Amino acid sequence: MNKRFTISAIFIGLIFTGLGATLGAKKFEPAPATDSAAQQLFGLTLNDASAKPQAIKQWQGKFLVVNFWATWCKPCVEEMPELVELQKDLVSKNVQLLGLGIDTPSNIADFTKKYQISYPVFAAGMDGTSLSQAMGNKAGGLPFTVLISPEGKVLKAYTGRLKMPELRADIQRLNTKK
Repeated sequence: MNKRFTISAIFIGLIFTGLGATLGAKKFEPAPATDSAAQQLFGLTLNDASAKPQAIKQWQGKFLVVNFWATWCKPCVEEMPELVELQKDLVSKNVQLLGLGIDTPSNIADFTKKYQISYPVFAAGMDGTSLSQAMGNKAGGLPFTVLISPEGKVLKAYTGRLKMPELRADIQRLNTKK
């Protein structure tokens, strides 16, 4: 009986492992953003990493790269240095990067100090999850990034760790398409 149970358990484990690998490898494409998603973003006032309330509408009229992330998310942490470099390169091109942390304010404050994040980062908490879903994050995963036109339209969304050459090319192409 013990041998049969062990064989059955291994078999069931292999089935679930195969199912998990199949679903894990599936690429989740972002869904189209709702029409009001960017307006919902611009209606927010969120605390920045220094706990100072900031109205997001202050960046309305700029081309935005909005990155949803968390301190506990390994791919989010891995892409942070690249995002810092991206913002340095784009500052003169009317493009602003904003980080919306799906985490506690204290974790976000500690993280931004430790990693010297030079672009605006906000504590969006669980409300950030709802906003990312409205912007097309149907998988609910992090990181999730959207490009928003100066007119407030979500132009493109990315699920998972960013491929910087693709993002840079999209920013160049979409930001000049006015």
